[in-house]
Amino acid sequence: MTNEHVLIVGGTKGAGRAAVRLYQSAGHKVSVIARRRPATSDQSNVRYWTADILDAEAICRALKEIWQEAGSLGSVLFFQRFRGQTDDWTGEIETSLTATKRIIDLLVNEFDWRNGSIVIVSSINAKYISKHLPLSYHIGKAGLNQMVRYYAVALGPRGIRINSVSPGTFLKEESKEFFLKNKELHNLYLKMIPLGRMCTAEEVVQTVEFLGSHKAGFVTGQDIVVDGGLTLMFQEALVREVTGA
Repeated sequence: MTNEHVLIVGGTKGAGRAAVRLYQSAGHKVSVIARRRPATSDQSNVRYWTADILDAEAICRALKEIWQEAGSLGSVLFFQRFRGQTDDWTGEIETSLTATKRIIDLLVNEFDWRNGSIVIVSSINAKYISKHLPLSYHIGKAGLNQMVRYYAVALGPRGIRINSVSPGTFLKEESKEFFLKNKELHNLYLKMIPLGRMCTAEEVVQTVEFLGSHKAGFVTGQDIVVDGGLTLMFQEALVREVTGA
């Protein structure tokens, strides 16, 4: 993949932070939009813009500054998550759907963006139900996957590809210690996942990188599940597997 300008939305935690590190280490010019700057940042080719993605004017200003300072974009990657304490329905829909649509539309309509790629990090909960997560989370992720399909058709004539990555539970800096210390829970994951281990944030990002690269140059409108084969298992068979019945 040739060096290019990459915009990462939500790049200070989890897989987003891993994405910043991967693209930075590969020598790409990286622009990051996040609500807060990281505590430390010594990456010479990474520039952070602080903006609330729910603030339309702030996002428009940030995009204009990014475009003027670093030039046109090769890829746009969406990692943002709703983490607020307000009404989860409104917050999730605005964070996952409205903010993503706004940024894509601004790039196309205000900057006449062409010949680039978009990758959105969704979730297996776009299709499957996790009872510990609210309805809003499931609807938000399902909406993102449909947004990917819509924009693939609408933006294809501009040479813009758009795909999504749907990971299951994966190890990230914020959660790695929890899973590794809870050996019973961790071992249960190892039994359930056909590949026999848990996914890492870096592996999620490597899939994002592939979809955004020229190696996936004829792939658009697709969702790639990154779960080690877990969702291929029939629930009854999975119960038998983990209980030894």
